[in-house]
Amino acid sequence: MKPARLLAACSIAGRLILPGVLAGALGACAVGPDFVAPAAPSDTGYTAQPLPAAAVGGPGPTGTAQYWVPAQTVEPDWWKAFASPRLDALLAAALADSPDLQSADAALRAAGELAAAQRGAFAPSASLEFLPTRQRVASTLSSPTASGANLYTLHTAQLSVAYAPDVFGGQRRQSESAQAQVDTARLQRAAARLTLASNLVNAVINQAALEEQLAADRAIVQAAQACLDAMRAARRAGQAGAADVAAQEALLAQAQAALPALERQLAQQRDLVAALAGRTPATDRLPRPSLDDLQLPARLPLTLPARLVEQRPDIQAAQAQMRAASAQIGIAQAARLPNIALSAAIGSAALTPGTLFQSGGGFWSIGADLVQPLFQGGALRHRQRAAEASYEEAAAQYRLVVLGAFQNVADVLYAIDADARGLQAALAAQQATQRALAIAQAQWRAGQLGHPAVWQAEQAWQQARVALIQARASRLSDTVALFQALGGGAVAAP
Repeated sequence: MKPARLLAACSIAGRLILPGVLAGALGACAVGPDFVAPAAPSDTGYTAQPLPAAAVGGPGPTGTAQYWVPAQTVEPDWWKAFASPRLDALLAAALADSPDLQSADAALRAAGELAAAQRGAFAPSASLEFLPTRQRVASTLSSPTASGANLYTLHTAQLSVAYAPDVFGGQRRQSESAQAQVDTARLQRAAARLTLASNLVNAVINQAALEEQLAADRAIVQAAQACLDAMRAARRAGQAGAADVAAQEALLAQAQAALPALERQLAQQRDLVAALAGRTPATDRLPRPSLDDLQLPARLPLTLPARLVEQRPDIQAAQAQMRAASAQIGIAQAARLPNIALSAAIGSAALTPGTLFQSGGGFWSIGADLVQPLFQGGALRHRQRAAEASYEEAAAQYRLVVLGAFQNVADVLYAIDADARGLQAALAAQQATQRALAIAQAQWRAGQLGHPAVWQAEQAWQQARVALIQARASRLSDTVALFQALGGGAVAAP
């Protein structure tokens, strides 16, 4: 058979198969339920009681008022609301170098390629085969060759085309399920980005707070040491007893004992920030913002509940899993229906390669295969029921995720309001102990008060200062938690 004849035969096979292709593509309907996204919640708020118009912490930079902005969504780069260039640099490094995000990117690419491979089932498949064989026919049988030789070499070249029309939509449901897995991988990548950013900002806040707390504790130790030195001088002058000196030594030792644990926490927090930024502790050179470098965002977005389900990646991922489970029902139903396969082959056979495609050596075939499952021990029916139960499970999981998200947001809103009141109290306590220290120092200089009383006043002031540092850090961290609870712009993020 000559190449021109081969092409002509291929054209005939194509004309025979193409109508089946078009019929399958245009006339078929997909079995199984068409997925419908769950209705958005009708809630208009997150808390049982109305929120105050603002969360006010007190005067000065530590007590910045935070105002709710209803119906506003969260920006993908929400951390810029803290107005810290150093924090922005840390986030940029983390998003570029994080192994978590690199792993999520690879998983997303893999899911996309698998979905593309699944879409290949809609097109006909073609294969070209060349098969040389050396054969010997038994002497008692007739030779298939014209020469009558019992030993010969047969060269066969064949083009095969096959197509399975998607009459009942099983392939479309397979493609739908694969695309849902792509969406799930994309949303998991968004969730990984949000988690990384939230963890890094919180780690930076904790490190800055620990640095200030360590500085305050070291000041307490220095004050205790100065008090002990003064007490020892007073004892040498006969103005203090050994019991007073011993009591002060115990206070100094107690203050010093708190330092190693705090230094360990600070070192570990620095290592955590380095790891989240994609660096080892030994190679990390990125600058860290101090607590004063982090500006408390004054405007807090309050995404509408109906918008929250579209913004949070965990909710959207649960919905994608529902869509995949719904498609599996259609796949299971299609497996119980007839399966049609069309095939065509054309080729040539010859005893020598040089005589391939010459007249008389050509062959072709066209066929159709219709298979209807009749009995498989109930396996197909049970698989469909299992798919239906899996969809119900996915729907329940979706509702559970939505409930958890709403609880998460409500908890954070209450926490921010409580943080504001707690910061007010901590600021008032710090200011009161500072005034008490100033009075005690004035009385000590006037000879009206002993040095231990001054030390106690200074210790109270430093402890109030530590409490204020912790209250500031808590308010910053709960602001981060709000951005995270509202989805952090994760679904729209690159």
